[in-house]
Amino acid sequence: MARKKKENQAEVQNVDTSHVVGLVGSTTEQPISETLEVNYMPYAMSVIVSRAIPEIDGFKPSHRKLLYTMYKMGLLKGKLTKSANIVGQTMQLNPHGDAAIYETMVRLARGNETLLHPFVASKGNFGKVYSRDMAFAASRYTEAKLEPLCEELFRDIDFDTVDMVDNYDATKKEPTHLPTTFPNVLVSANQGIAVGMASNICSFNLAEVCNTTIALMDNPDHDILETLPGPDFSTGAELLFDEATAREIYSTGRGSFKLRAKWRYEKKDNIIEIYEIPYSTTSEVIIDKVADLVKEGKIREINDMRDETDRNGLKLAIELKRGVEPEKLMQKLFRLTPLQDSFPCNFNILIAGMPKVMGIREILEEWVAWRTGCVMRRIHFQITKKEERLHLLKGLERILLDIDKAIAIIRETELESEVIPNLMIGFGIDEIQANYVAEIRLRNINKEYILKQLKAVDALEAEIADLRDTLGSKRRLKNVIVTELKEVAQKYGQPRKTQIVYDAQNDEQEDPQEDIPDYPVTIFVSREGYLKKIKTQNLRMSGEQKYKEGDTLAFSRETTNRAELLVFSNQFQCYKTKLSEFEDGKASVLGDYLPQKLGMDPGEKVAQVILPGDYKGFMLFFYENGKAAKVPLSAYETKTNRRRLTGAYSEKNPLKTAMALQTDAQVAVYATDGRVAIISTALLLPKATRNTIGVSVMSLKKKSALSRAVLLEESGIVNASRYRCRTIPTAGALLKEEDSPDKQESFPV
Repeated sequence: MARKKKENQAEVQNVDTSHVVGLVGSTTEQPISETLEVNYMPYAMSVIVSRAIPEIDGFKPSHRKLLYTMYKMGLLKGKLTKSANIVGQTMQLNPHGDAAIYETMVRLARGNETLLHPFVASKGNFGKVYSRDMAFAASRYTEAKLEPLCEELFRDIDFDTVDMVDNYDATKKEPTHLPTTFPNVLVSANQGIAVGMASNICSFNLAEVCNTTIALMDNPDHDILETLPGPDFSTGAELLFDEATAREIYSTGRGSFKLRAKWRYEKKDNIIEIYEIPYSTTSEVIIDKVADLVKEGKIREINDMRDETDRNGLKLAIELKRGVEPEKLMQKLFRLTPLQDSFPCNFNILIAGMPKVMGIREILEEWVAWRTGCVMRRIHFQITKKEERLHLLKGLERILLDIDKAIAIIRETELESEVIPNLMIGFGIDEIQANYVAEIRLRNINKEYILKQLKAVDALEAEIADLRDTLGSKRRLKNVIVTELKEVAQKYGQPRKTQIVYDAQNDEQEDPQEDIPDYPVTIFVSREGYLKKIKTQNLRMSGEQKYKEGDTLAFSRETTNRAELLVFSNQFQCYKTKLSEFEDGKASVLGDYLPQKLGMDPGEKVAQVILPGDYKGFMLFFYENGKAAKVPLSAYETKTNRRRLTGAYSEKNPLKTAMALQTDAQVAVYATDGRVAIISTALLLPKATRNTIGVSVMSLKKKSALSRAVLLEESGIVNASRYRCRTIPTAGALLKEEDSPDKQESFPV
């Protein structure tokens, strides 16, 4: 049996499967450019146009489908209904699933506090925008309806103001836009990430936006900052006003606003209460960051921090240690935690199906043009309806000439189908008018009724003439929009939630180093990149410095704990750090491994360590090909907290030595063929760019290269005049034995 089983397995293994591979496993080669164009580009455009970027009405398709569904459900005037019911109905327009639809509704709801002016009235737990962990309840537990503000979204929707298109299965119609009577695109905060682009629009105060729009319609050169001083966020907090930054954002649509939490000090309990935080962060992120700073020992003034948020709103309580000044602590927390944060702006909006980044003025101009189109379509619709009504009344006016004749025609007509044609012939009216006359009830065939109807003819003609006049007048169209904006501002406007702080610059100018303890230290850096920081007072009692096997000292210097450190790597990068970020060590420990501590790339090593001091002076770079570059140290002084500078020096040739000097000095330059030249750094002109290739300082023979450079006083050269040169490049002189001490240790480059 076992033998037979093996034979069967062998037969199975020997079956020819080439035809299967031909059908299933075969592949077709396709150029990558064609793959991107045919497969990826349609997907990318779908995400940009149909999902992530808002349009001029301020809504993404998901928002629009949800709100329109709620409107058709009668939830503008009706009672609250279960959210699950709304989600189910919306799926007829939105095929992305119930979870995505419900999350969209949560962000539009008043309970979540994402929007400054929410569109959905909510009942139940909808979570909070300022909390990462406070989850919203399931849709079966919550209830919702439309807020009164939605009247301004749907007021004109039945007047042919926007295009209606088929839904995904062509069973229903949905609007391409909502005809908002105010610039909702700036009132509602909106964020979206598409393919290759993104959008991030902050919210502005409704009344301020309406007033700004009116002012721009009256005067295109209006200064927007006068009526729109800054964004207004649903979470409140403080806006640190910077006029230059605000004008740049208003002009280009890009930039960032600085926000700061609001707080108060309860002297009785020695507690700081934070009750409003920046829109761009959450309470949990703030608490986690403060906890990390306390663990690292960077904040020692706090006993405890608690989240005391309740039904009355957000509250973070910070319990202080005795004697702590609240103002100083808060300034420190603003520098180190998201209690002060930035809101990045990217006003990217779809205009006629194309994404476009615009400033405030351009956005409002686009909105006014779009809204003007909506108003014109509404007037066209009204004129058409009134003309249809007028046409019917004109037919009725003909009947008034002889009511008895009309009755006689109807009575004497034998077939019902011939009533309409006979009326048309008898009175010279068309089919629509004849149908209208024929449908008049018997009780209404009296002079009083007909005269009452005919009185409306003059009124209709006057209304149509007025509407046509409005349609042909830019001034009257503008007045219609302005009137609507004033009504919206008066009815739904509310005071600012975000307070604008105009004198915040002084607070930010405080030196953050004042909180860092300062004391003398000595640093030791090994050839392999290990750094030790030892208090100078403890150094006398320390034993011999410990290093890894095969490792030796490359650099040591006395300095202070507040000093900055520049670490140049062999990959043409410079890392900026502070000695205060390193723990105080001992001679018996290896120290911190700089490539790991600074987050260097794999394979990247330390090439040189520099103490820049006050960034006066310059850097000298000596390259293998005999060139040297002189770069001002100020080129490495960054105004921001950037830790890594790329292109720190030239990558055209291998670096052999880097050094920092305060003033010009004499430097001994060594070549591999035994020649040495002493040059003055004054012969080198400083270059503005960090990665300059430098100038030749040493003329090298074939197969020789520059090996190193040291300061003259550190070289051990006795007869300096033999090697000194007045011009560069120089050939140098052969090194004599008495001028050749043991080679000093340095970093392996």
